[in-house]
Amino acid sequence: MLRTVAACALLLLIGCKKSEPAVPGATPAAAAARIVGVVTDVGGRGDQSFNDSALRGLEAWAAAQQYQSGSYAPLSPEARTATIPEALRAKVTPLSVKPLVLQSKSPEDYQPNLQLLVDQRADLTVGVGFLLENAVEQVAKANPKSSFLLIDSPILDAQGQPAALPNVRTVVFREEEGSFLAGVLAGFAAKDTVGFVGGMEIPLIKKFEAGFRAGVKTANPKVKVLVGYTGSFDNVAAGKQLAQDQLAKGAEVVFQAAGSDGLGAIQAVKEAKAAGKRVFAIGVDSDQAHLAPDAMLTSMVKRVDLAVYEAAKDLSEGKFTGGDRVMGLKEGGVSLAPVTLDFEGKAAALARVDALQALVAQGKVQVPANLKALETFEPPAP
Repeated sequence: MLRTVAACALLLLIGCKKSEPAVPGATPAAAAARIVGVVTDVGGRGDQSFNDSALRGLEAWAAAQQYQSGSYAPLSPEARTATIPEALRAKVTPLSVKPLVLQSKSPEDYQPNLQLLVDQRADLTVGVGFLLENAVEQVAKANPKSSFLLIDSPILDAQGQPAALPNVRTVVFREEEGSFLAGVLAGFAAKDTVGFVGGMEIPLIKKFEAGFRAGVKTANPKVKVLVGYTGSFDNVAAGKQLAQDQLAKGAEVVFQAAGSDGLGAIQAVKEAKAAGKRVFAIGVDSDQAHLAPDAMLTSMVKRVDLAVYEAAKDLSEGKFTGGDRVMGLKEGGVSLAPVTLDFEGKAAALARVDALQALVAQGKVQVPANLKALETFEPPAP
């Protein structure tokens, strides 16, 4: 019954006419719009972070559309441009693509949602998040003529080793590199203590923690790092409670990597700031400054939007291929959002961040991607 309802909703969005295949060799403008479908993880639309970044790459950047009240409307050129970082505006041009999005309410939705998009003749089906790895693998194997993009995980075999499929492109990020820069900034901004709020305690989120710890150690090894995990990505209240606990223990900066849980962490910092405390938040995945303008120090931006856009662009140009890709500082896959708030030593902090960013991008500094590597990490000299 639920699948039938979802299918009807999709038909309302795309109409009864099925998409026609693009003419070989045709330009994107001459070809029929290609359908790109996205299946979110349980964080869903509106997380202001990971899923919204993927949707931004498809809806605003690629299709120049905005989703409102269950349907799409054209996005003005000015509004679209405002969503794109200045450094990317020359390369992120509108494409002839049509977006379809299915939100997953539970992990059990992943595989049927992916298959539903294939059934609706999506030219590219995107799974947003490592939690969809098994579902993408199963649906891709069952539909070898369909193309897929998997964000945040390679396809893994029974032993947990990467096992590529020819019709699947996977994109992973060096989250530890961007988190390292966030840690450096936090280490400068704090006097004694900072906090890290993670979602699920898994290797992916441990990359954020390890990089952040390494950055704090590089800026000021005397600063203490409080660490906690909520165990989820869709529990705002849990994120807020954990951040409140860290703030009560003296955290001056709280970096969250917790999906929707992180919205609660940001709210906790926002409320503490309004109460007169000198505290800052650091957002994740998207620039989250608008959520707490008076408290957001920066955000560790993960360019999921760019990964989705580039896949849609390759599709529209007939160049889409499978394979594994990695995006770090060098590739523009991670970065820090603009730092607009003032704090003592800001100029020195930003200069240090810029210098370290160059060293990491050049491969001269290896940022630890797990806690074991962190144990032997030696901060680079100033």
